[in-house]
Amino acid sequence: MKAPRLALEVTLVLILIAGTAILVDHARQASVPEASPSGAAPEASPSGAAPKVSPSGAAQVPGKCVTAPHTCGFPDATDTGVPGGTALRSVPSQVSRGPGWHFDARDGSVVVTASGTVLSSLYIPHSLVIEASDVTIRDVRVVTGGYFGIALRHTAGVTIEDSTVSGQTRTIGRVGSAIVDAYGDSTGIVIKNDNISQFKTGVQISTGLIAGNYIHDPGYIHGDHTNGIYVAGTTEPLTIYGNTIFNNLGQTDDINLDASTSGQHVANKIVVDNMLVGGGYSIYGGGARNDRTWNILIEDNEFGRLYYPKGGQYGPVAYFNPAGSGNVWSGNVWSGNDRPGNNRPGNNRPGNNRLGRATVSPGAWPSSAVAG
Repeated sequence: MKAPRLALEVTLVLILIAGTAILVDHARQASVPEASPSGAAPEASPSGAAPKVSPSGAAQVPGKCVTAPHTCGFPDATDTGVPGGTALRSVPSQVSRGPGWHFDARDGSVVVTASGTVLSSLYIPHSLVIEASDVTIRDVRVVTGGYFGIALRHTAGVTIEDSTVSGQTRTIGRVGSAIVDAYGDSTGIVIKNDNISQFKTGVQISTGLIAGNYIHDPGYIHGDHTNGIYVAGTTEPLTIYGNTIFNNLGQTDDINLDASTSGQHVANKIVVDNMLVGGGYSIYGGGARNDRTWNILIEDNEFGRLYYPKGGQYGPVAYFNPAGSGNVWSGNVWSGNDRPGNNRPGNNRPGNNRLGRATVSPGAWPSSAVAG
């Protein structure tokens, strides 16, 4: 039964991003692994109550897949971001310009202005602005406490891969959005194999592919709503595939498909084969503002209970409408210790036929958590 679904996933993703290879390579190993996700200072929950990072007395079921995601084929610090041993030149102290890009001293940002530019092997302690199409960002480390780490402005065909994007600290130095489509009109975006941390929002785009990323250790300033991936609705096609997202805060989510305002339609989103841990709810399914949703596929994801016994503080999902045309919730499970099956072609996971795994079922959630 799994093989036909894999074929469907591959076909859909290829359509979305115009032929770009989409299966995530989890085999590359960085030389210096980082620590597993850690706790953060408590902050206000959506209801105003002070959440607990690890609820006292709650049954914790971390499992090796949660504490060491790469052992189960999910991305983590061992196989995302700038590869270990890569020599990086610092901007602007060692280099301030190159083919298609330059450092703008007026506002302290790096700007890509020429189509076809490949930016690689740089350490950028500033914001990076992409104003051209068919640009590739590879093996780049961006560290900033500004409004954004990498911003796309009216682009097409931008790929950000094997890079590290973070804030300066997890408090006042957190970055607003690590990667953002600033105007919401860029197309053909591919974000893959990146290590993203110390953010208010990890990734904010509406269309394209987000695959094989490790999104973890969010930052927090009073008043933040914290998102691993924020989509802001739309009906544009987007695939979120094979990511690991840890949000140890009691709000807001790992993945948020909801529209930014009421009266919008939310459709054509694929959320498949991700490891999702924490948040208020791990997934917001698109219907929080009573917006119409359709073709929302949420399938074969694992929900970790490292921080909260319900996955997120309040549960694994909210505002998913199972009655919407083409909406599917299937094969989603609580993460555990064993993954004895699932030898998918192109995937280095040792297993996961989900034998003995507890299924995450909409029927088990309070009605208020699922839009009907």
